[in-house]
Amino acid sequence: MRLLIYGLNFSPELTGIGKYTGEFCEWLLQQEADDLKVITGYPYYPEWRIHPEHPGTLYSTQVEKGMTIYRCPLWVPQRPTAIRRILHLLTFAFTSLPVLLWQALWWRPDVIWVVAPALFCAPAAWVAAKLARAKSWLHFQDLELDAAFNLGILSLPGLKPLVFGFERLLLRYFDRISTISQALMHRLLEKGLDPQRAELFPNWVDTDQIYPLREANPLRAEWELDPNQTIILYSGNMGEKQGLEVVIEAARHLQSDPQLLFVLVGEGSARARIEAEAADLSNVRFFPLQPLESLNWVLNLGDIHLLPQRAEADKAVMPSKLTGILACGGAVIATATPQSEVGSIVKEIGGLLTAPGEGKALAAAIQTLADNPQRRRLIQEQARAYAVDHLGKHQVLQGFYEKLLMLTTEEMVDCETVRI
Repeated sequence: MRLLIYGLNFSPELTGIGKYTGEFCEWLLQQEADDLKVITGYPYYPEWRIHPEHPGTLYSTQVEKGMTIYRCPLWVPQRPTAIRRILHLLTFAFTSLPVLLWQALWWRPDVIWVVAPALFCAPAAWVAAKLARAKSWLHFQDLELDAAFNLGILSLPGLKPLVFGFERLLLRYFDRISTISQALMHRLLEKGLDPQRAELFPNWVDTDQIYPLREANPLRAEWELDPNQTIILYSGNMGEKQGLEVVIEAARHLQSDPQLLFVLVGEGSARARIEAEAADLSNVRFFPLQPLESLNWVLNLGDIHLLPQRAEADKAVMPSKLTGILACGGAVIATATPQSEVGSIVKEIGGLLTAPGEGKALAAAIQTLADNPQRRRLIQEQARAYAVDHLGKHQVLQGFYEKLLMLTTEEMVDCETVRI
């Protein structure tokens, strides 16, 4: 099968969409059954600056492990406002278009698989698939349009009907549409997606690489963390969707307890602002995004894990960091509604839920788990079991790969029917 992957984010980005698309491609290469090419941008996320080892302003071609990667120039704003985010996405859509059309006409892939965000790339991917007589597959990592309107990133009057009308057209014409959670799938079906073309493709976790540590964690000593303190950990992107203000508010409520330390690890567009809000708090420490080989140590620092997100993003986003929390056996508190998919998973493993944006309630939940190590251990055991049973990397990817093969088989059957 000739598979063309098309998306803004790719490895070596350590978090978010780039991480998952990169791992998906690496797994496909291990199957030794596919001819694989990738059209993507230069790595910039979550720092919102292109990694210094990449030029960023020129086209480049790399061949890694038998996979050809075409990187296209893009503009990355240092301060991503609403307009700047749109321009950022548009630059990649335009600069990648000639590469996409070239590969469609010259290489003739069997399937073009496009990742949203960025949805701006989807129309060109559909056209390219028609030119190549390939199948088209659109995969939603989150519903970026819903999130943009809910969070106020897009707020121009009269814009919403036009934008959602454009999205409905895309849902109608792609051969397959997939997304990462039941809640996001339900929303796509509400928008008019045909259930016969809908597939679930959840994010996964390598449970052999992320697991509960039984020995001493070297990061505790390296970062000079008091071994007697209870660590309340947030690890991941520090953007607007996460609503990290609630974590700082909770830390402020708990600053009189010397046994509690909040540790925030990561980068993102909101980090500087959040760090400034916590400047007067001695119970909050920030650390930069860590390399992949240190991820298991980072996640195992947390005696209690926090999974915050703003109420407006509750139904439009499924935070990928939940998979790592579950795999390491994290005792998790999420700021989510019980009806959301995050809420249902956290409830299933015995974790705690608080209302989004309620710092006092979050502080109370943290105190509850901090005072009850036995309850934490029970949540940790159930979290690990959930990850092993439902989110294992090979299990998820093998199932999805079989669906890809079925799609190309449909094409072969169609051709045979035409010949008859």
